[in-house]
Amino acid sequence: MPKAPSSLPVSALFGIAKPSGPTSMSILDTLKPLIASSRLFVEEKELKKEKGKTRKAKHTKYAVKIGQGGTLDPLADGVLVVGVGKATKKLGEFLDCVKEYRTTCLLGCETDTYDSQGAQVRVAPWRHVTREQVEEALKDFRGELMQTPPIFSALKMDGKPLYEYARKGIPLPRPIEKRKVTVHELELVEWIGSDHNYSYPEQRFTEEQKKAVESALRGAEQAVEVKDEPEQEASSSEAPAAFVLRMKVSGGTYVRSVVHDLGHALGSAAHVVTLTRTRQGRFVMKLMEKTDRECVPWDVVEEAAKDVGDKDDQGWTRWEREVLDKFEIAEDR
Repeated sequence: MPKAPSSLPVSALFGIAKPSGPTSMSILDTLKPLIASSRLFVEEKELKKEKGKTRKAKHTKYAVKIGQGGTLDPLADGVLVVGVGKATKKLGEFLDCVKEYRTTCLLGCETDTYDSQGAQVRVAPWRHVTREQVEEALKDFRGELMQTPPIFSALKMDGKPLYEYARKGIPLPRPIEKRKVTVHELELVEWIGSDHNYSYPEQRFTEEQKKAVESALRGAEQAVEVKDEPEQEASSSEAPAAFVLRMKVSGGTYVRSVVHDLGHALGSAAHVVTLTRTRQGRFVMKLMEKTDRECVPWDVVEEAAKDVGDKDDQGWTRWEREVLDKFEIAEDR
């Protein structure tokens, strides 16, 4: 059983095992009242005060600062680093740290978001792609790369989000600036083939939307054509091939872009259907090194949000014990 710090309250960092579905902000919203009512993080005199409201009366004002060190989209699950108190000042280091991911890729279709939560932009042949071809193509995606962010991202160009250019057909004033990233490790860990239940998104781009994307890209590049390239021998009963990649990358790397670009390199198209962040710095889903810190299971937090439960003989609830076992004190308050 983990031993509580001699001096309370503390400022600390810990990882949460985020599930797929909720937003990162909703994860924090669930955590905030628990943290704000725990003597582990808040002084006893503050715990006895009634919680106030901000002037807009939309958000509860808590006695301690809480933040996260790198958003995970709703589709993604895995490591979400949380900082409490003065530890929030250390969250910036997790934006640029080394991260590891495990992602399932589905061939034959690319989407506007580069994942299964978007809309189909185009379909392409996939039956010619083999495991060996994927492994060979991965060689060009290791090491230092100049990666182009997706045109449907929220990155701004001349004050306007890129997705606005794409949706409205506004020509880009210049090419999207590439970013230097490093892919330290990249391997195919499982060839699933057609034995799965994944499918393409039901929503599809209209011809008008495709023309808008073409117009936007044509403003900064040579002629671009967005069109479907269906299989010559289509079969409605056979699912498109899927495979799983594991990658270790530098901060700022777009995992979805790796998959998207890989699809093109294979003479096909591809998008992400599952994405797990297995490591963010020293916080991990599974302990591998001595300095690793495992994440707090989400079901423990979810259960505590409904009912914090009984305290043990030292006055700690189950969720607090989980945090005590896995947190890293950044600085005593």
